[in-house]
Amino acid sequence: MSTPGTKNHQSSRRRGGWQPRAIIALAVVWVLLWDQVTLGNIVNGLIIGTVVTQVFPLPSIQYAGRIHPWPMLVLLVRFFADLVSAAVEVARATLDRHPSKGGSIVEVQLRTRSEFYMTIISALVSLVPGSIVVEARRTAGILYVHGFHVTNEGELEQLRRDVLDLETRVVRAMGSTDEISLCTKGAA
Repeated sequence: MSTPGTKNHQSSRRRGGWQPRAIIALAVVWVLLWDQVTLGNIVNGLIIGTVVTQVFPLPSIQYAGRIHPWPMLVLLVRFFADLVSAAVEVARATLDRHPSKGGSIVEVQLRTRSEFYMTIISALVSLVPGSIVVEARRTAGILYVHGFHVTNEGELEQLRRDVLDLETRVVRAMGSTDEISLCTKGAA
C-alpha cells in the first residue's frame, strides 16, 4: 500500500515521457554541431532529442527558489573577476622559473543539499583556472576541490571558504528564502 507522499517522491526521482525543454536543448546542440541551420537539421535534432529523452530519461531536480536579479548580477560579475584573476595567477605560475610543487585537495561540506546548486557550484569552481572539483558526493553534499596553489593549512582553509562563499552567492542569486537564510546564517 502506498501513501500519497510515496507516489510524489517516486515521481520526482524519475522522470519519463515528454520532456520538451530537454528535447529542444538537444536539438539546439545538434544544429550547433552541424554548423548549419536547416529544416532538416532542426527536424533531425528534434527527433534525436525525443529518442534520447525516451531512452535516457532525466531525473527531476527539485528547485524551490527563484531568480534574484541583483544577486545574480553580483554572482556573474564576481565569477568573471575570479576568472580573470585566476587566469593571470595560473599564467604567472606557469611562466615562473621555480614553480611551486604545491596543490592539495580540500573537502567542502556544502550547507545546501540541492543537486541543482551542487552542479552549478561544481561547474563554476571548475571553470576558474587553478581549481577543479575532483569528486562530488551527492547524498552527503560534499565537494572535493583541488587547488593548484594550495601549499599550507591556511591556503586550504581559504579555498574551503572561497567555495562556501561561492555557494552563498549562488543561493542568494537563485534560492528560496529558507535556502538563503541557511547559507547566510552567521554571515555579516
